[in-house]
This record gives sequence, structure tokens and C-alpha cells, in this order.
Amino acid sequence: MTRMPAVSLAAVPGRKARTLELVTEIERRGFAGIYCPSFGDAMGLCQAIAHTTSTIPFGTGIQPIYLRHPVDLATHAGTIQEISGGRFRLGIGVSHGPSNARLGIDTGKPLSDVRNYVEGIRGAERQAGEVPPVVLASLRDKMVDLAVEIGDGAIWANGSLSYMTHSLGRIPDEKKAAGFFIGDMVPTVIDDDIEAARAVNRKTLSGYVMLPNYRNYWKAAGYEEEMTAIEEALDRRDRDAIPGLMSDRWLDDCTLSGPVPRVREGVEAWFDAGVTTPILVASSTKGGQFVAFEELFAAFE
Repeated sequence: MTRMPAVSLAAVPGRKARTLELVTEIERRGFAGIYCPSFGDAMGLCQAIAHTTSTIPFGTGIQPIYLRHPVDLATHAGTIQEISGGRFRLGIGVSHGPSNARLGIDTGKPLSDVRNYVEGIRGAERQAGEVPPVVLASLRDKMVDLAVEIGDGAIWANGSLSYMTHSLGRIPDEKKAAGFFIGDMVPTVIDDDIEAARAVNRKTLSGYVMLPNYRNYWKAAGYEEEMTAIEEALDRRDRDAIPGLMSDRWLDDCTLSGPVPRVREGVEAWFDAGVTTPILVASSTKGGQFVAFEELFAAFE
């Protein structure tokens, strides 16, 4: 039987009550966790999940550090941790330079800023109560090393399956044995038409290939040809060319696309690679998040 993955869940504006109904169904069906992305008020949704559920682990995936003071975030996280009976994980990260710039935020030095932020969270326990495990958004080696040094886990988004042996090799076995959280958010589209499913995942990742940090990661993972071609297209301002430069080989290494058996086999491959919590970011060729979850539920009955 396929091991159960976790899922990513966003609070869609205007449908937040319905989203909480979805939360109870996710828990009832035995998924391994719920992780909330930064858009749509991840912390608010996590607090609602704490009240709505009783057994499922959950957390932020991720909460950007530049949006809140660490003491303020620690206090909120401590509330969620207490209400949930210790089921909450606080995933934090720097987000992305362009996203921060749109908000008028200057992205600083990621490694030192994350280090100082974690110190601020843990230094606030007197006001906040028990601070939940802190999981760092990780992609490239230095942030993985920082997660090992100061964090309770690491979470990737759109990581390459073939490169996970390298990345997870930086995490000592004793850390893994002690319960160090290892997650990856995997864009997932279930459809018998694999090309239609891939097209949706290409659209999902089109914004990520615009980001230098991601392109450098994928170059290190073995996709220098694709990333260099994308950089050349960006230089000549030919964004229409980019989907055609996102090869199937690259796409299938960091997403799941296609019929149910193929997706389930893909989930098993992520587990086998050492990712203890694959987090499926479900999209659909036929509708929005609620349709995608109907397809996901049917796939993992």
C-alpha cells in the first residue's frame, strides 16, 4: 500500500469556511499532515486547524520571516502549539527577493537573518510558552546546513528527486533518527492525460524558474542546459519561450503528473529517497483547489 503523503492547503478568500470542512476530511482520510503556504494567511489557517482537528500534524510551509517580528510570531506559534496539543510545526523562510520587493521589503542576508530570527523566536519562550519545532525552508546546501545546526527540520519546495541523495546526505543520521523533519512540497496533478497534467505543473513552476536561486539549485541538480536556456530567454525578454524550455526530464524530477498509478509510484519514490514527509501541492486540469482535492482523495482511498 502507498504510504500516505501530507498535503499543502491554502485558505482561499471567500471560501475559508469550506476550507475548514476540507481540513476535517483530510484528517479523516489519514493523510500525514497539512502544511499551509505563505499566501492566504498561513498562521491564521493553522490556528483554525488547531481548533478543527484532533490528531493530524500540521504547520506552515512557510511563514516569511520579514513579515512579522520574531517575538510576535513566537507568541502566535506558542498559542497554536498549546491549543493543538503539540501538533504544530513552524516552518519559516526568507521567501523570495522579488516577492519581498513587491511589499517594499529589502531582503537581507538569508543565512544570518534566519539565524537571528530563530534566536529571536526561541528567546521569546517566556512570553510565548512552548515554542513549536522550527523547520527551515531549505533549498541549497548552506541553508540545509543551517537547518541541521539550529533547526528541527528542513522543508524544500520543488526539490529535485534525483538530487535529494546529495541534499539529505548533509543531514547526520543521528539527526534523522531523532525525528528531524524532512519535507518537500511537490506540485501534483492527477489526470490520465499526462501532457495536460504536465502543462499545469509547467504553469505552476513558471514563476520559480524566474528566480536565480532556484535556477542555481536546478543547475547543481543537473539541469544546467535547461536553466541556461531559460536565462537566455529572460535576457531577450522572450517569456513565451520559457514553457518550451522546461523539459519533461526536469519537470518529472520535481513534480508529479499523470494517472493515479504513476502519481502513487512517484510518492513512493519520494519516500524512498529519504523525504519522510512528501507534501503534495495539488492542482487540477479541471478546476481549482477543491476539485484537485477531490481527485487526490480518490487517488489515495
